[in-house]
Amino acid sequence: MADAALNGRSVNGVTRFADIGLAVLLVLIVVMMIIPVPTVVLDILLAANISFGVVMLLTTFYVDNALEISAFPSIVLIATLFRLSLNISTTRQILLSGYAGEVINAFGSFVVGGNYVVGGVIFLILVVIQFMVITRGSERVAEVAARFTLDAMPGKQMSIDADLNAGNIDEMEAKGRREKIQREADFYGAMDGATKFVKGDATAGLIITLINIIGGLAIGVLQRGMEIGTAAQTYSLLTVGDGLVSQVPALLFSTATGIIVTRSAGENDLGHDIVASLATNHRPLFIAAGTLLAMAVVPGMPTVPFIALGVLMALLARVIYREAELQGGAEKTKKRPGSASQAGGAEAGTQAAPSTPEDILPLLTVDPMEVEIGYALISMVDPGQGGDMLDRIGTIRRQMAMDLGLVVPPIRIRDNIQLKPTEYVIRVKGAEVGRGELLPDHYLSMSVDQNDDTLVGIPTVEPSFGLPAVWISPEVRDQAEVMGYTVVDCPSVLATHLSEVIKRYGADLLTRQEVQKLIDLVKENNPAVAGELTGVLGLGDVQKVLQNLTHEQVPIRDLVTIFETLSDFGRFAKGVDFLTERVRESLSRVITLRLQDESGVLSVFALSPRLEQKIKDSMQGDLNQGWQLGLSPAETQSVVKSASAAAEQMAMAGLTPIILAHPDVRFVVRKIIEGTLPQLFVISYNEIAQGAQLKSLGTVE
Repeated sequence: MADAALNGRSVNGVTRFADIGLAVLLVLIVVMMIIPVPTVVLDILLAANISFGVVMLLTTFYVDNALEISAFPSIVLIATLFRLSLNISTTRQILLSGYAGEVINAFGSFVVGGNYVVGGVIFLILVVIQFMVITRGSERVAEVAARFTLDAMPGKQMSIDADLNAGNIDEMEAKGRREKIQREADFYGAMDGATKFVKGDATAGLIITLINIIGGLAIGVLQRGMEIGTAAQTYSLLTVGDGLVSQVPALLFSTATGIIVTRSAGENDLGHDIVASLATNHRPLFIAAGTLLAMAVVPGMPTVPFIALGVLMALLARVIYREAELQGGAEKTKKRPGSASQAGGAEAGTQAAPSTPEDILPLLTVDPMEVEIGYALISMVDPGQGGDMLDRIGTIRRQMAMDLGLVVPPIRIRDNIQLKPTEYVIRVKGAEVGRGELLPDHYLSMSVDQNDDTLVGIPTVEPSFGLPAVWISPEVRDQAEVMGYTVVDCPSVLATHLSEVIKRYGADLLTRQEVQKLIDLVKENNPAVAGELTGVLGLGDVQKVLQNLTHEQVPIRDLVTIFETLSDFGRFAKGVDFLTERVRESLSRVITLRLQDESGVLSVFALSPRLEQKIKDSMQGDLNQGWQLGLSPAETQSVVKSASAAAEQMAMAGLTPIILAHPDVRFVVRKIIEGTLPQLFVISYNEIAQGAQLKSLGTVE
């Protein structure tokens, strides 16, 4: 704690006046470009420039993540301006007095041996290295990193929203992850621009050097009467020295920039990661040692350097090999039967060993419901791009709870690169139950007349109900609405498809754990009802009844009535089909209100008495075991065909397709037609509320 406090005071002490210091530095940088600076001060500033470059290079070497130096792009800009201002100040001194301080003299005389030709060559080599190699590579890597980071943002945001909806993370963690993603995007975007500063700095250094040489020769020969050789010797050495002094820190910053943009997230500093990467396998080192020793015996090759390096490489490979053997022996000791580590639990093996069960078990988790989308549809889901699909899904879940009493679990949305860019897939418990294709920036247009082809667009099929439709451009939307077409946008198409899938497969989402939550909910306000139910029926029986009701879209919000009915009839009969029929009868008002039209009329097609009697005579079973249908396949197909014709007639009239049957055969009729006609409702006489207006449109023979 004391160390932490000390560190905190140290950091606060250093950064307390950082804003003032930076403001003063920026002002001085501008002033240096205008006002002459004494040579003594120039020596100090040039040395500080080199030191700053060394510090930044070593700082990038020791970071684990690029975001640890989030201010690096701004540092590059300030350092570039500082070097340019130094160039202007040194150029002024060189041209005015032929002297720019001891640092430049040292670089011009000692570093290049007083030979301005050699100095010029070295300077050009440094410029080429920085400009053609390091800067160009850093620029390309930064550009690609920025592009990939920005492209990956929607997917990452969507993953965070999905984890938040699924309850895997809380709001604070989601906020932190969003901020990190935004910081990464800002950083790599700024680095893409910062590499342009480095590139421009290299170009400016070369141009300034040429200007200094030309200007120096002109001043020395024309103004000071110096011979051209003397002027070239004097001013070229000073100019080359000035160029080397500025290019050395520029090269350091270019290298630091390259390290930052090529640095992937690691667990240690760069040196540790590089050595660990090269020292993981002894075989390449042994092969390299053999190659060096073989080159030592080649005629004309220097023997001593190759032998020394080969022996050194072989010794290093031997050390790595021994460490791998010792580590392998330690792992075998841990796994030996009866050892303390095995008694305490499973231990991780070598790299070739399989993962432990704890690592694999999370892979077995299947989301109750998920939607996979192509990358072209990410904008519909990403709130940052104006997508409102997540809000629509929340509305769908609330609507399902209000209409059907079904608590839909959180729906995970993820992108899938294996899908077409405009395609989506809906899955329930990992199995595909729906698929469709959306055209962003288009509208789906549907007409009541399926043969109407007057509207120009891309023909398609509406994914929820399989109706023919047309994708139209936004410019044609108003025209389509005037012509009587139903026009919806892409998010509405997906939301509608999702709602229909939930209605059809909602029973699969009603697990026993969810049923237990419903029982606990009733127990809070009606403990007697919940207690009586659990004493009569098991959790599985209650689940199956609720699934049967949900499968036929019967609302289960009135749980008290459902549980009371199950308690009454569950005393003498355990058959799920029988209990389901009794619960449906107790919910007659709910069923009637749900199926009748706006005027309160319930329009139906009734089964003929002869067909009802035939179905009843073919039924086999009892109340506890359930009933089976004994009709022949031909007779079953005939029933389906007649029911299909009735449903089509009602649908064409704009009515909800309903078939009315005797209570004893209703559930059997439903089982016959549910695979072919899932949208057709089958109700019994006992499920019609008293006072309801019933209108018969015909009979099903």
